[in-house]
Amino acid sequence: MSSQTILVTGAAGFLGSHLCDHLLNEGHSVIGVDNLCTGSLANLAHLAEEPRFRFTELDICQPFDVGPVDYVFNFASPASPEDYHRIGIETLLVGSVGTVNTLDIAKKYSAGYLHASTSECYGDPEVHPQVETYWGNVNPVGPRSVYDEAKRFSEAVVTAYNRYHGVNTHLVRIFNTYGPRLQANDGRVISNLMMQALQNLPLTIYGDGSQTRSFCFCTDLIEGIVLLSRSDEHTPVNIGNPIEWTILECAQEILAVTGSSSEIIFKPLPQDDPTRRRPDITKAQNLLGWEPKIKLREGLERSLAHFKACIDAQ
Repeated sequence: MSSQTILVTGAAGFLGSHLCDHLLNEGHSVIGVDNLCTGSLANLAHLAEEPRFRFTELDICQPFDVGPVDYVFNFASPASPEDYHRIGIETLLVGSVGTVNTLDIAKKYSAGYLHASTSECYGDPEVHPQVETYWGNVNPVGPRSVYDEAKRFSEAVVTAYNRYHGVNTHLVRIFNTYGPRLQANDGRVISNLMMQALQNLPLTIYGDGSQTRSFCFCTDLIEGIVLLSRSDEHTPVNIGNPIEWTILECAQEILAVTGSSSEIIFKPLPQDDPTRRRPDITKAQNLLGWEPKIKLREGLERSLAHFKACIDAQ
């Protein structure tokens, strides 16, 4: 495809920065914006001399305009429990006001649009594996609601801009993703256990370890998202790895990869923490010809250097 000018919000975040890399590697020009409340300029440091990349620090909850763009990828949002519990109001605002502001840019410039939604829209699911037609089981006033309901609202407003304004919108529901640049202390499974294992600290498992997650390596995820952005599909599409791991099995994989001698300890499960999480990716397979390639062991090995560097920087 021909070179485009693409806006990426949340560009300094874990996934946003990998998306910028992918788009630049395809030959596009990228405008990255981020307010750096959870993102880090270190994730973009390797692009400092890249002439086709421009970064602007700004808050998308305030009206803004970066000039004409051909496409908008909206990845701006805290994504980890540590972050959205700390800045809950900001999380609600970026999912609502911030999403509307980015949609207005897409509408103004007749640009394509993709919004990064989440498997958290399914809540603690009563349907397993989760299919896109499942409406979810979400507590609207629980401790996770600032994130869950922000994302559910954003899906509604993205769909409305397609329905009422004809914006070429796309919705990806992202399942657990990991890899280099994942925040080291963000409270999520992979980062917690990797950091603990590399320091030979006890591995903390919440609950009895039988709850499940499905872990997708970041490059696999980004490839699926970019394919979705170029499709004609406007309803939500799951992008994630359908292989289900218990948290205890994940911890054992991390011990094997790190060679750690850490013991495993158990703590109470947080309120509303989903007990099972696994995407049904039939829609992505049929629509995009996509499925993940990188197995958990390989992905953890690819992530080791990143987490070791995080420890060295402490």
